[in-house]
Amino acid sequence: MLFKKNTGLGKTKFNLFIFLFFSEYSFSYWQQKADYDIDIVFDHKNHQFTGKQSITYFNHSNDTLHKIFIHLYFNAFQPGSMMDIRSRSLPDPDRRVMDRISKLSKSEIGFHQIQKIQQDGKDLKHHIQGTVLEVDLIDPLLPNNSSIFYLEYFSQVPIQIRRCGRDSKEGIDYSMAQWFPKIAGYDKQGWHAHPYIAREFYSPWGNYDVSIKIDKKYIVGATGDLNSKLTDDNDIIWNFKAEKVHDFVWAADPDYTHDILSVPEINLDLHFYYQANSDEMVKNWKKLQKHTADAFLYFNKKFGEYPYGKYSVIQGGDGGMEYSMLTLINYGDEFVPLVSVTSHELAHAWFQGVLATNEMNHEWMDEGAASYFGDLAESFVLKTDFYRSIMSSYGRYIGLANSGMEMPQSTNANRYKFNRAYESTAYSKGFVFLSQLRYIIGNESFKKTIKNYFNTYKFTHPLPNDFRRIAEQSSGILLNWYLTDWTQTTNKIDYAIHKVEKSNKKSIITLKRIGLMPMPLEVLVKLKDDTEEFYYIPITLMRGEKKKPDYAERWTQVEDWSWAYKNYILEIDHELESIQSININPTGLIADSNSLNDIITFD
Repeated sequence: MLFKKNTGLGKTKFNLFIFLFFSEYSFSYWQQKADYDIDIVFDHKNHQFTGKQSITYFNHSNDTLHKIFIHLYFNAFQPGSMMDIRSRSLPDPDRRVMDRISKLSKSEIGFHQIQKIQQDGKDLKHHIQGTVLEVDLIDPLLPNNSSIFYLEYFSQVPIQIRRCGRDSKEGIDYSMAQWFPKIAGYDKQGWHAHPYIAREFYSPWGNYDVSIKIDKKYIVGATGDLNSKLTDDNDIIWNFKAEKVHDFVWAADPDYTHDILSVPEINLDLHFYYQANSDEMVKNWKKLQKHTADAFLYFNKKFGEYPYGKYSVIQGGDGGMEYSMLTLINYGDEFVPLVSVTSHELAHAWFQGVLATNEMNHEWMDEGAASYFGDLAESFVLKTDFYRSIMSSYGRYIGLANSGMEMPQSTNANRYKFNRAYESTAYSKGFVFLSQLRYIIGNESFKKTIKNYFNTYKFTHPLPNDFRRIAEQSSGILLNWYLTDWTQTTNKIDYAIHKVEKSNKKSIITLKRIGLMPMPLEVLVKLKDDTEEFYYIPITLMRGEKKKPDYAERWTQVEDWSWAYKNYILEIDHELESIQSININPTGLIADSNSLNDIITFD
């Protein structure tokens, strides 16, 4: 009505205006697409394979591309590589790598040797620098055009397990993640041709048609659906196809047990690949299957519909790692850790598998979500207390914040000075971001935010501001202050009860903001008759407030606290003698860096 009143547009013209406005807005968004057709012949005796690969690359950008960049992940597993040097120079290196790469022999290293690369049938010049293949195009790739890039290569699987590799400590022969020449991500920020040093990944959506010729003794699990199995002498050619995914992973072992559990409620088949090398291992993996189905149903309800008909949980890798339509997990000896890691990785099937954020730049967006919702699902299927997970993540984040090691959450995943800083920032601080958001906007608005975010941004590589805007629209609260301080600075939250004074028949509570980061407060005043009263202090930056939460029977909203003022005066209609205690963080959901000044009690 506002547009119609001010412009004089009739109903038809008004609808046309709205259509054109949003059509123009939608055309401003674009993303690249890369379809892969891969054929490899695998020699398990030498742990090597030859590959022939076509990439049909669609340039949906407004830019003319004169180069492309392709990841060669296996080259990281060589003495003197960036991964090797980085691991040996960190003060707290990942224990899975340490100095092991520096000690690999020629037959143990990983490599990709590019034997041919062409663009639409024309040979191209290329340059390899570590894990990145830089290719000069003969014919510039114009906007809204495509090219077919054809590669032939010879590769060796490294013995060092880091995401990918062979001969894991659990006895899995091949964990084939990040294993093929893969075109780098390109978006409005340009190319993301990051060297591989065992962190995360970011790549365009596409369709995959992958054929793996390998000795017939092997059982293969992979991304996508098994299209065919053809016997060729002593080998089997496994052909898998997957549509609209941003990666392809497979694993192979001659001793895999392969179980399938159907979840008819959501038209899903769950596949489990594991080694039955002990009674306990078999028992745990069998028991895991029902929990996995329950977790999938839980996530489908919490987030939105999982868009594929298959998901695989595969024993392999060097921990737990999410990929399109599957996860590699090296657990099984103990049941609870197996469920815990699986729950985390299942959450990634939505937060990364379908949303596909740029993990190099915003790893906290998916790792924090997988930590939060993975723990929530674990507590659901195992009937445990989720609050313990909350306190654990808060404790790790606050420990980091007070350690002097913290760097901003917007730091590139490769650039952290300390491995601990990366781990705690991506997982724990990411967890706390969501938990505090729920505290700030309220439970119902939080649930609406998560569903709206997933359904709005699936298959689009969303950015932090995309999530913020959805949360604002779902709650009516402005959140730029929260996203900025939490992700782009190391500002800490620290509020204190400065003093409590008597004034006639009232009490005057002076609160102090010590840390730089603002937060709304819920002040719990407990009276000596055990009555509890909450005084809710929004901050002006929110330009709104949340609804009374279910846990607060008595709820009084008071005047907003303007961030620039360090002190706030809260006046309550209770005599000082009637007060038992005052707590400015009663839920524990504010990550206050010094909780010692949050509570005061009276005799």
